[in-house]
Amino acid sequence: MTLSLYYHPYSRAAGTLWALEEAGVDYDLKVVDIMKGEQKGPELMSKNPMGKLPTLVDGDVVVTESAAIALYLADRYAPHLAPALDDPQRGTYLRWALFAPSVIEPAVMAKHSGWTVKEMSAGWGSFESMLGAAEAAIAGKDFLLGERFSMADVVFGGTLRFMIAFKQIEPTPLFTDYVGRLDAQPAFQRAEARNAALRQSLGLQ
Repeated sequence: MTLSLYYHPYSRAAGTLWALEEAGVDYDLKVVDIMKGEQKGPELMSKNPMGKLPTLVDGDVVVTESAAIALYLADRYAPHLAPALDDPQRGTYLRWALFAPSVIEPAVMAKHSGWTVKEMSAGWGSFESMLGAAEAAIAGKDFLLGERFSMADVVFGGTLRFMIAFKQIEPTPLFTDYVGRLDAQPAFQRAEARNAALRQSLGLQ
């Protein structure tokens, strides 16, 4: 069965291509013109009431949220990218995969939007504590699980790459070296090439 991804190359769905390529599944892209507000149209809204990308359709199953899609793909189609339920590394895998949307993203948003929040009240703590935890996650290791690359690196590493590229996070040597290892993944390179080709075909470059 071919999976369908509701997609635009300038949305979070661009990162989901990497997860699909890592999973090695057949998929097609349903390009949604977010510049014209098509994400709020009836087709997508019937599947994702948030009217946001990415949205993945796998038969009768609909999965939204970038991290959820990546973890779903690994569990269902690429078990080599996800520790088994009884693997001691499963907790670490889930911890850092979900750290990206629940801690990195809101901490960056809070800092750069000038939000005044109490660290003890905010689920993401502080920007500085987020950075310290993110560096600790990869210190002395090639990947989050040590020498083993996993789908958690796609989520966590993809978020770091985005934040660094848009100057939301300082490219420290530790972050830069880690992202460089991820950039060398063949599946990442395939995804980047497809994103670039689609941006060009849509006249977005």
